[in-house]
Amino acid sequence: MAKKRKSREKVYEFEGMTLTTWQKFSTAFFGRMYRDRARGDADLTKLLVQADIRVMPEVYKSTQLMSTIAVIFGCGALLALVFLPGAGLIAIYESIQDIATVMPCQDWEFWHKNDLNPSLPGNGCPHYATQTFPLLWKVLVVGLLALIVPVMSNRYFGGEAERKRADRAERLEKFLPYASSYTAAMSAANATPVRIFRSLAKNGDIYGDIAYDSSMIYRDMTLFGYDIITAVKLAVDRAASTWVTEFFQGMVGTLSSGGNLKLYFLNRAEHYMRENRIRLTMFLETLAMFAETYIVVAVAMPLFLIVMLVIMFWVSGAGSQISENMVYGIVMGLLPMIHIAYSLFVWLMSKENEM
Repeated sequence: MAKKRKSREKVYEFEGMTLTTWQKFSTAFFGRMYRDRARGDADLTKLLVQADIRVMPEVYKSTQLMSTIAVIFGCGALLALVFLPGAGLIAIYESIQDIATVMPCQDWEFWHKNDLNPSLPGNGCPHYATQTFPLLWKVLVVGLLALIVPVMSNRYFGGEAERKRADRAERLEKFLPYASSYTAAMSAANATPVRIFRSLAKNGDIYGDIAYDSSMIYRDMTLFGYDIITAVKLAVDRAASTWVTEFFQGMVGTLSSGGNLKLYFLNRAEHYMRENRIRLTMFLETLAMFAETYIVVAVAMPLFLIVMLVIMFWVSGAGSQISENMVYGIVMGLLPMIHIAYSLFVWLMSKENEM
């Protein structure tokens, strides 16, 4: 009995999610306000499930509102820091003497030493003037901190679920070809759907989020007592990717019509592996294109550029002066940045296709 319980615990070896302190604080203030409306929002509830955000809808909306309010307070503090009379950044900026009046005031002080008055600004110089912060810049600062930043922050916090759903969909589509091949191999060995999903759920380190969806199907069948068709239908609603939705929906249709599930898994595995090969082929072709541009831009062009710079440095006249510092700046600064930019771009592309 203990061994059986241990095995079942291993199937559900997925990280649970508890509310953070910020989420608890936000829900304490706004949870009741959002409870009925957020729970009645079927689209939001489905989005949270697809994004694997394991909080109630009112917690999500409360956190969004509280985070936006925190940003508004932060922007208000920045506005106070900028516009505070006598001590704000604008007041400090406008207390500095205008650089255009420095020389005239120095000349005036030299020729009118008897008229100097330290108690007056600029020692009484009639040319003295301070800097003026442009009105347009003030309007831009107010518009940025009072309107644009709060609105964009609210949209950013509200779009967290959609971003996570898109990221999860991308991960699911990466692992689905291999998971479908695994289901085809299991079904070829006459394994039942329950055993297939149980085995997938136990291999989360190999099949990623597909293993989580499989564990939910296995949970619905073993813990909640649903039949295989109902459990897979529920998985269709949880699926974040169209590929996964088609995979589970096709499985429901095959089971409902009494079709051959083994043949369905084999066909789906072949289809998704073909799509995966196309995706990897496009990735390799893109890398090949960047390799060619790298040879031209980062290898051949710098050689010609260095030769041209050295020749121009030697023969430059009064009309085209090239300093030694400029040559060193291009060779030691610009050229290494080209290599770094290419390396970073290739790394980011490879990261997107990393399993």
